[in-house]
Amino acid sequence: MTKETIRERVWDDLEESGVARFPFPPHGRIPNYAGATEAADRLADRSAWRTAETIKANPDAPQLPVRRRALRDGKRLYVAVPRLSDERCFLELDPTEVEDVDAATTVSGISEHGRPVAPDEVAPIDLIVSGSVAVSADGARVGKGEGYSDLEFALLAERGLVGDGTTVATTVHERQVVDGIDDADHDVRIDLVGTPERVIRTEADDRPTGIDWDLLDDDRLEEIPALSSLRD
Repeated sequence: MTKETIRERVWDDLEESGVARFPFPPHGRIPNYAGATEAADRLADRSAWRTAETIKANPDAPQLPVRRRALRDGKRLYVAVPRLSDERCFLELDPTEVEDVDAATTVSGISEHGRPVAPDEVAPIDLIVSGSVAVSADGARVGKGEGYSDLEFALLAERGLVGDGTTVATTVHERQVVDGIDDADHDVRIDLVGTPERVIRTEADDRPTGIDWDLLDDDRLEEIPALSSLRD
């Protein structure tokens, strides 16, 4: 199956089974699901979470419990600006400065409370939590299909802020754990898959060490200022 086929099947299944949660419909997005808080709690029980001082998380609804747990556990949190559209393309949330964790971690609140930082101002990342439409038990991931999650990793890898030693996790519903995902060399594989019932430890392969410039056309580079300046 192609990644697009897998996306559509998972989105349809979450909607038809009643597992999907607001925002609706689940299609075209990282889908929210019943049990997202429990999945975040299971991930937070792992040593990779407990020892992490800095976490990068996606801004989507199902990872809201992850972002709140990170700040409440005293971890510095980074979230990418949507579509990496600014030169300072990450937002930093310092747990010692955030007064209202609930407000600061919503999709809209991140941009209001986060401090914009350029990639070279980001601290080394200990743990990444990526949003997923689907993921396999061996760590292959399917996102929305726009490629921004992998670009964010590559952008940070170019500066040595992430690498093979960085744990990459996702939180999903059990219905999003599927077989038959074929990933590409530039895809970032998942180490830990947290669901409301369990945490799966995968055998993730080596990760990209930087940006594959051959995959980026001029339009893409113009859309992402941080990439354009890095290339120049």
